[in-house]
Amino acid sequence: MNEFLWPVRVYYEDTDAGGVVYYANYLKFMERARTEWLRTLGFEQDELIAQHNVLFAVRRVTLDYRQPARFNDKLLVSASVTEAGKASLTFTQAIRREANNVLLCDGQVKIASLNALTFRPRTIPEELQRKLVV
Repeated sequence: MNEFLWPVRVYYEDTDAGGVVYYANYLKFMERARTEWLRTLGFEQDELIAQHNVLFAVRRVTLDYRQPARFNDKLLVSASVTEAGKASLTFTQAIRREANNVLLCDGQVKIASLNALTFRPRTIPEELQRKLVV
């Protein structure tokens, strides 16, 4: 799939005592982008559970923090599927400051497709697989 972009604004609650975005919040921003990416493909996570008995969980994250984001910054969070298995997706994601396109954080996030009841690996629904272009 092509790169998906999602805008995020940094709120005061996103920052730490030093006035910069708390490191764990970058993961939240990336999660939002992946959720919105799914929506653009026509999938809601609660509907995937109800209709297909499938949910997605983060299995592995590798991030590089390059520069801090600060209160009120406008950010662009990208998400691209770089690998698709039968029961997993690997995303390459980046967060940039919109004003000057400076890279703030980037990395890879591996997502597991799981049975919503047993939390065991489960094949990604065919409708979603058809929409993936890697």
